[in-house]
This record gives sequence, structure tokens and C-alpha cells, in this order.
Amino acid sequence: MSFFAELDQQFIDGEWRPGSGSWDIIDFNPFNGEKLASIAVATAEEVDQAYRAAERAQVAWAETNPYARRSVFESVLRIVEDREDEITEAIIAELGGTRLKAAFELRLAKELLREAIQLTLRPEGRILPSPVDGTENRVHRAPVGVIGVISPFNFPFLLSLKSVAPALALGNAVVLKPHQNTPICGGSLVAKVFEDAGLPAGLLNVVITDIAEIDDALIEHPVPKVISFTGSDRVGQHVAVVCAKNFKRSVLDLGGNSALIVLADADVDYAVHAAVFSRYAYQGPVCMAANRILLDRSVEKEFTEKFVAKVRTLTVGDPADPETVIGPLISSQQADAVAAQVEETVEAGATALVRGRVDGNLVSPTVLTGIAADSPVLAQEILGPVAILLPFDSVDEAVRIANDTRCGLSGSIHTGDVERGVRVARRIDTGMIHINDGTGHDEPIVPFGGEKHSGAEWLNAESMVDAFTTQKWISVQYGRSTFPF
Repeated sequence: MSFFAELDQQFIDGEWRPGSGSWDIIDFNPFNGEKLASIAVATAEEVDQAYRAAERAQVAWAETNPYARRSVFESVLRIVEDREDEITEAIIAELGGTRLKAAFELRLAKELLREAIQLTLRPEGRILPSPVDGTENRVHRAPVGVIGVISPFNFPFLLSLKSVAPALALGNAVVLKPHQNTPICGGSLVAKVFEDAGLPAGLLNVVITDIAEIDDALIEHPVPKVISFTGSDRVGQHVAVVCAKNFKRSVLDLGGNSALIVLADADVDYAVHAAVFSRYAYQGPVCMAANRILLDRSVEKEFTEKFVAKVRTLTVGDPADPETVIGPLISSQQADAVAAQVEETVEAGATALVRGRVDGNLVSPTVLTGIAADSPVLAQEILGPVAILLPFDSVDEAVRIANDTRCGLSGSIHTGDVERGVRVARRIDTGMIHINDGTGHDEPIVPFGGEKHSGAEWLNAESMVDAFTTQKWISVQYGRSTFPF
């Protein structure tokens, strides 16, 4: 595939070049094991080169007319639209995303780019009054400078763009480190799109490497003022600590353990469809996935029967096949980990209404019920196609179960009374929650973020301006101040 043959290098200061590390990251197709690329890792020295290039380039970019910056993003959007078929094939090959998943990711990516076009003109200054006669207070918005971005494997193209595009649109420069399992879709491909759109050299740099090679060089480096990280709460906690020690701002989009709640007056058939999609989209490793499906006792039997029947129809196999719903997990380690979670939970007394099997990186859907309230699986984010059904006897109990997690990213409530759903939603300690819908939503003009261990800072809309700019107070004294000595 042309993308993989062309983009198996680092992108630093506008140049494509091999890394100088002594070992390679091997990029495999998780479905068939095909070797897609072999990329020599970037070293800490090359991370430094990338940051220094970004630092040099950013000064002129910050002074560039916002309308000129906007034209770059208009070109990026056109390129993504023109190459949509190629990008789709790359997503299928590199991360085992189904065609449905690739289409979903690209639709969101294009919406994000449309918002980035507008974001170039978004920052506004303010003039504020002063108690001092003759003084005018001006508050300016300015780019923070250079931003380090660390993106995940599950939606690599979208979630790299989610920080890269707004940061660049607002006048910053970026150094991007994609996940080692998706170095092309999450890294080189993003760089290529911006390069072809005419982004000046040095403003976007991609370093393909691993913590085993660079340790904390990417987040400790003195140049970046903000680190934007998407991934697990365990790693996010480490990123936050290192950033705090180095007086950097951290933007963290972390894991979830979302609850989809079905109340007694819900449309059960509709709720089943929403729950199946919310749990099994892209095989399950999605931060907004419905990890726990909470069922009012009065609808538990009907919902469970229909849910299990629907799950049994999901096609597992080659993600390139348009009929496939469940493709491979990203690696054998992840497949084994999901299988182990299921095995431990069943051994502890849970019932598997559907028991998935493992075939290489393919993991068939599982549905679990009868889980003890203190089961470890209820506190974990399950990064695979495993659904947990939990009954409740009252709304208060549903709220308690939904909140009994250290995460708080998304959620959903199904009910025949929308305002009742809203009242319940306000009691759930989560950043985002949806009435009569699935749990996985992302709209560029609506703030996106979580509570508790699900993140710090918000993305999308005006939150991007807050995340990737700083404020400067400039006062002007038109008269003469009086000083006490």
C-alpha cells in the first residue's frame, strides 16, 4: 500500500528522514500479520531537533495573517476529501478498523477540520475598565508556542488531528508522537496531508519512537508549553505529574467506564440497538464505549434476550469486508488481556450468556451477567468486545452504580420521558451524557471532556482556545499615574 511505502520515516523540520535509533518499530496489519512498515525509532536527540525546529518556525507562523493560516486548513480538508479512499484502506490495514469504523473516523475528522478553519479567526481580545484614571486594560490572546501531542491507536488519524489541527490553527507549532501500533495513520499520514497543503516547514514534526528509547524526553523538554495526551489514565497520570514538575500545562483525554442506563419506560428495541453499537463499535477499545449496561429490573429479561440475539448476529472477521462488524484487536497482547478478564470474571461466578473465542487477534463478542458488586471487572475499562449487563431496582440504585467508578467520561440514559432522563443525567458524575442515544459522540462545536480520572482540560469549540492559547494583559496609561514615593 502506497501510504506505508512512502511514509515509513520521521518528519522533522520539513524533511523526511530515517530515525537514528538502533532498533525499529515494526508496523503490522493486526488481522493478517502482514508487515506494513519498518521504522527506525527517533532518539531523544531527534526529539530535541523536532522541538527546536518547531520553536524556530512558530515565531513567523504566529505573525502570519489568520486568513493565510485559514487557507492551509482549507487545503488540508480538500486533500483529506480527495484521498478518502486511500485513508480508509490505511485505517483498515493498520488498526483493523472496519469500513464502517473508518467512515465514522473520517467523517469526524472532516468535521474537525471544518471547525479548525473557523478557529483560525476565533481568538478575540478584550478591553476592560480600570479603577485608575486614564488607564485602559487590554487582554490579548496569544499562541502558547509549541505543543507536544501524544495520540492513541484506536482513532489515530482523528485523535492526532484533534489536537494538531486546533493548535496549528491558533498559531502554534507541534511535535506529534503517534502510538507505536499506528505510526502511519496517527503520525506520518497527518504530516503528509499538512505538507501537501503547504504548511511551512518545521511547524508540524512527527517523531515515531517509544518511551523505551526516549524515556520522558518528549514531555520534559523545555520548549513545549503544553502537552496534549490521549490514552489510559495510568499513563495520563504520569504525564500530568511530569508536566506539573516542569510547569507545563497538560491536556488529558483519558479512559472511560461509561454506563448506558435503560429505565423502565424506555423503548427496549431502540435501547438494544444503541447499546450494541455503544459497546461493540471498533471491537470495543473506545474510551466512550458503554462498558456497563444498567437495566431496570422490569425490562431486564426482555432487553437481555433481544440484546443477546442481536450480538449473535455480529459478523467477526476481515475488517476489509464491508459485512464485518467485529475486526481484530490491535495486538495479541490486547486480545490475551481481554480473554483473561473474561476468564477471571466467569471463574468468580459470572454467567457468560455469549462467550467469545479468541482466534489470533480476533476476539468474538462476549456478554456477561450475574456479576458481583465487588468484581474487579466493574472498575476496569474493557478494551475489547465484552458487554456487562447489570440490573437495578430503582433510579437511585442506577445512579449509585453508574457513579461507582473512578472514571467519568460519557454515558447514556434511555427513557420515554426526556426531562426525567435529563434529571437523572444531572446526577451522573460524567463529563458527557446523552438521552436516548448511544454513548459515543464527538461534535467539534461542543465541548468534549471528562470528570475524575477521565481527563483534565476540555477539547473542541472554545475549549480549544483555552487549551492552546495564553492571555496577556497590556495596560495603557494615557494620562499620568500618581505614585506614593
